Amino acid sequence: MNETTRFLQSVAEGQDIEVGRLVNCLILDAARAGASDIHIEPWESSVAVRIRLSGVLVELVHLPLDLIDKVAGRLKIMASLVSYQNDLPQEGHVPASEEFGGVELRISVFPTVRGEKIVIRIFDPRNRSFDMATLGFEPETLRAFIRLLSRPNGLLLLTGPTGCGKTTAIYSALNHLVDRHGPTISISTVEDPVEFNLAMVSQAQVRPAREFTYPIALRSLMRQDPQVIMIGEIRDPETANIAVQAGLTGHLVISTIHAGSTCGVFARLINMELEPFLLASAISGVLGLRLIRTNCPDCSVPYQPEPSLMKYFPAETLTSADLRHGEGCERCLDTGYSSRTALTELLEVDEVLREAILEKMPTRALQQVAIQQGMQTFWQNGLRRVLRGETTIEEIMRVLAADAF
Repeated sequence: MNETTRFLQSVAEGQDIEVGRLVNCLILDAARAGASDIHIEPWESSVAVRIRLSGVLVELVHLPLDLIDKVAGRLKIMASLVSYQNDLPQEGHVPASEEFGGVELRISVFPTVRGEKIVIRIFDPRNRSFDMATLGFEPETLRAFIRLLSRPNGLLLLTGPTGCGKTTAIYSALNHLVDRHGPTISISTVEDPVEFNLAMVSQAQVRPAREFTYPIALRSLMRQDPQVIMIGEIRDPETANIAVQAGLTGHLVISTIHAGSTCGVFARLINMELEPFLLASAISGVLGLRLIRTNCPDCSVPYQPEPSLMKYFPAETLTSADLRHGEGCERCLDTGYSSRTALTELLEVDEVLREAILEKMPTRALQQVAIQQGMQTFWQNGLRRVLRGETTIEEIMRVLAADAF
């Protein structure tokens, strides 16, 4: 039984619920479960509280509908928001406190027709590790990624959906550079927002309301003599152009960009009106990222996937395969999965790929060239993890788009 349920059962009939304690119990339960987010949302007849575990929403508890305003008000006070405003979105931050498990909170309040929906992003500073070895990269990917980081210049891009681990991977890369070079290297970042303070790294947060945008920050930063520049996200043509020019003029630039696929990054940048010859010269590599759930070690057992899924396994791999899945237990909250790890697709730009980029090849054709040059796809890397018993074929297919295989 979780803390929230225990607290609600302790409240005598007719007695008012102490909202402050209720909110603390919700946060404690989510933090102890290892959740990344809490969703508090008014439904037809109750307030649904769900937590995101390993990327999947799981119901935690349902509260009486009349509590939504009180819960929202309490969270607004904690985040120093305008408590009486309930018709406009608001965002705020709550510093870490032992009162609710020592985690930091980023709170987003959004008005709906049934009342305000609140989403709380949870950050546990005690569990933030930016060690490259703990990212879960395949050994070949890790070696290639470190090789790209050792270059003195060029643009290294990370792509993937929201919440796939791009920020953690970039922070780990910066931490790797600091460990390797110490005080002899100058590293600067421009982010929105700064999610964690890194040692020996100059970090800046953009503030569009005060006209401190990515392009303005980057132009000024170029006069700060940086060797490594990290850009939180390439969102517009101006930022993209500055990043490319910096990569061409002796800086190592690391950034993220949203694209449909790893190879689709080039089409996205060309659509931002960047010339292919600039991209071919500046971009040294693109790392595609996804997060997959791994089998719970306490309830993992051998299993046989459905016959319709067995066709995806090459016949020669099944003789040595260790196919496993979690049956569900108390530790994994009956999900069968215990944690998440990275699934990668790393494209290193060589001469053959540069020629393909210059020819403006379509994304699918560019991907075929990359595979011919040795790129291991998400599907290939994911299938290996399934065959080793680390996860399930169902999980790989859930995470990857249908056209990935």
